Amino acid sequence: MSQAIVVTDVAKAYRRYVRPWHRLGEWLSAGRFAWHETFWALRHVSFAVAPGESVGIVGLNGAGKSTLLKILTGTAQPTEGQVWVGGRVAALLELGLGFHPDFPGRQNVLMAAQLMGLPSAQAAALLPEVEAFAEIGPYIDLPIRTYSTGMTVRLAFSAATAVRPDVLIVDETLSVGDAYFQHKCVRRIKEFKAAGTTILVVSHDAAAVKTLCDRALLLDRGRLIQDGRPDDVLDYYNALIAKRGASQEILQAEAASGRTTRSGTFQARIAEVDLLGADGRSTRAFTVGERARIRCLVQFSASVSSPTVGILIRDRVGNDVFGTNTYHTAPIEAEFAPGDELEVELEVGLNLGPGAYTLTVAVHSYATHLLDNYDWWDRVVGFEVLPGTHPVFVGTVWLPVRIRTTTHRADIAPGVGTSRQDESACAS
Repeated sequence: MSQAIVVTDVAKAYRRYVRPWHRLGEWLSAGRFAWHETFWALRHVSFAVAPGESVGIVGLNGAGKSTLLKILTGTAQPTEGQVWVGGRVAALLELGLGFHPDFPGRQNVLMAAQLMGLPSAQAAALLPEVEAFAEIGPYIDLPIRTYSTGMTVRLAFSAATAVRPDVLIVDETLSVGDAYFQHKCVRRIKEFKAAGTTILVVSHDAAAVKTLCDRALLLDRGRLIQDGRPDDVLDYYNALIAKRGASQEILQAEAASGRTTRSGTFQARIAEVDLLGADGRSTRAFTVGERARIRCLVQFSASVSSPTVGILIRDRVGNDVFGTNTYHTAPIEAEFAPGDELEVELEVGLNLGPGAYTLTVAVHSYATHLLDNYDWWDRVVGFEVLPGTHPVFVGTVWLPVRIRTTTHRADIAPGVGTSRQDESACAS
């Protein structure tokens, strides 16, 4: 088969009983009485993943992400539909899943390797590598129950990835532990990806999905509602978070800056967004360090008190570079009635590396859009930052640097002669 994973019209149902004795009563009735209600964790989910593809799965709590992964790994069976997964699968669904708390870490690693189908000799040969990657020191010979959560995930990840699998499934485990080990995990996953491993990642961390994945799936209430580029899917997911508990619309459309997502109640609507250069003219090209004026016009169709206007700049791959809003910098203490307009201008120094960027603009209440999201417009405008007069640098941002060098000549005896000190400064 040309695909690494194929999911066809999969559904998963669970029985829910209001009281524990209902389960017993139903069993004793030999099917004459049904005292349960059917809860569908997944409904009509279909997708395919190509060999070597990296796919992120996102969704709110209870969307069905973990249920889907359990079906993919064989720890749960679908009620309807079919699943096909090719090759050897390594899965990290829960921290230390399968580890015996009373056995030492070393013995647990050997047992985990054998459960993955590795011969005893190969498992023993891999043990030093697992121990070195986990970096838990003498704890490797202590019972798992004495481990912290971070130590458990270190050992679990190291054991599961000691041999490159055909399919790697990771469920939120990278969010546990220190930053150092998270970087090690991401580096290993990227190595597997480069070598052709198919990767599924479940995470609430948008940056992790953008960094690791070529594609993203969005589950909502057990259904697959989005399948596409991580940027587009995560924008929709962000809008979905704000929509919970409020009457909001979510709109997607193609624009010059790419596929845009717009969501909100639209009691306050962003009518115009423009970027102005130093001369006050509209432009979409700036040089490194140049100041840009971001002008936004907001129109009100309902009574709104003290709105917040914010901006977010993203790079070409969708990573958040900089964001701010008026709530934190210049609160707008005013009441607005239907028909009123508000013009906001934010001046920003674009100390950014050369490249393509997009601008997201939002109007909401308080500090974030999670309570009252009036209008959140992702990637409404695209712009370019071009090299300027600054010295050559690499990276996403330009930081002013002052460099001081001191030369000590080896052919001058201590206490004799002088040393030379050169200083150069680079200012933005």
